[in-house]
Amino acid sequence: MPNPKRRHSKARGRKRRTHYKATAPTLMSCPNCSEMKLSHRVCPSCGFYDSRSIVIPKK
Repeated sequence: MPNPKRRHSKARGRKRRTHYKATAPTLMSCPNCSEMKLSHRVCPSCGFYDSRSIVIPKK
């Protein structure tokens, strides 16, 4: 496996990493209460997931 002969500068590494960006999490509206929630997660406001009551939310 070849190794670099010289050290790359900080600017060169940072230029390469400019495309590593964090993406915002996708939100969807809850079919039960219409609040925004993360997809494939239990709704934090009503406690429903897949049209079933999973948890009782704390008020």
